Amino acid sequence: MEEIKVSPDYNWFRSTVPLKKIIVDDDDSKVWSLYDAGPKSIRCPIIFLPPLQYPVYWDLMEFCDGFRKLLDHLQLDKVHLFGASLGGFLAQKFAECTHKSPRVHSLILCNSFSDTSIFNQTWTANSFWLMPAFMLKKIVLGNFAKGPVDSKMADAIDFMVDRLESLNQSELASRLTLNCQNSYVEPHKIKDVAVTIIDVFDQSALSLEAKEEMYKLYPNARRAHLKTGGNFPYLCEQ
Repeated sequence: MEEIKVSPDYNWFRSTVPLKKIIVDDDDSKVWSLYDAGPKSIRCPIIFLPPLQYPVYWDLMEFCDGFRKLLDHLQLDKVHLFGASLGGFLAQKFAECTHKSPRVHSLILCNSFSDTSIFNQTWTANSFWLMPAFMLKKIVLGNFAKGPVDSKMADAIDFMVDRLESLNQSELASRLTLNCQNSYVEPHKIKDVAVTIIDVFDQSALSLEAKEEMYKLYPNARRAHLKTGGNFPYLCEQ
């Protein structure tokens, strides 16, 4: 964790790019936090949806509605979405939800999935809100790599554990609920969206079957394979 936190690139980004807090719902608790970087002249920017940073939403359609309101607030008609893990699933669901009035120009899906049933937790999804934070963290940490890993992957895991510790009970519970409630992507609704799939060859939380299902879902997608990277290649690989 310390290696990433003290890296020149990380410190330059944090000191140069301001963190914006945006409320788009009537509920003041729905606060989107985002770093807004790059020239304002670009009207179809790329938005990154990492696994952990969203307001508390308990339903996929509620999330999609909130994200649509965020784009409206930012005055963005169309965007490219980079989604990792749960972020990739939510990006697909948003593209699907807005297919009649498309808001997504392309999808970049990193270690992502198309069907929540792969986690075998759909039957417990509605009970996460009752669980204490330490139990929820244990569930999430169970998907992190175990055993020896190289130093870059170890730093990435430590960084994500630190970010995990910063989430409160409702934030953790809502993310696990979105991750596990019974849902799947309907590819015919987003067949006109360009898709790139990024996968790793080493150990990650995704099974080979889940990866193969993504390939079947998007037969025309571009594929980018990384030899290493684990669950967080966007942190430890350049």
